[in-house]
Order: sequence, then C-alpha cells, then structure tokens
Amino acid sequence: MSSEEIEKICNGSDMIVCGYAFSRTDNSNVRVVDLNEPHHASVMTTDGDVLETTMNDVEISIVKEYWKKNHKFMEESYA
Repeated sequence: MSSEEIEKICNGSDMIVCGYAFSRTDNSNVRVVDLNEPHHASVMTTDGDVLETTMNDVEISIVKEYWKKNHKFMEESYA
C-alpha cells in the first residue's frame, strides 16, 4: 500500500491509537486498520465483537483492548 493510501486512511479515521486507525462504517460498526501492516484489518461492533478480520488472535485482543480503553473519544460529544 502506498504512503498516499495510508495517509488517506489516517485522514479518514476518527481515532488513531498506537498505529491502529479506527473509523465508523455507514452502519455504525468500527473499521480498524493496522497502519504498519495495512492488510491487517478488522470490522467490529461498537461492543467489540469481531465481524470480519484478517488479523491474528493476538492482534485482535490488542485492538479490542485499545477500543475498550479509548472508544469514548469516538463518541459524538467529542466530535
């Protein structure tokens, strides 16, 4: 993935935590992209349930923990 494509992901994200870009999908799910390995991505519910992923189990647990600790920053009151 080119640096321009990664920059586009960063600019379109709602939150970036430790190299993971979090953004809302049209149906209010959360898309997560590893900016260091952009082919590692996940879609999960706002409750943290994984719907789709190309991440391994360790990376999923890391992303879920980041989401759990930081999801409040994606709420509308912070937008």
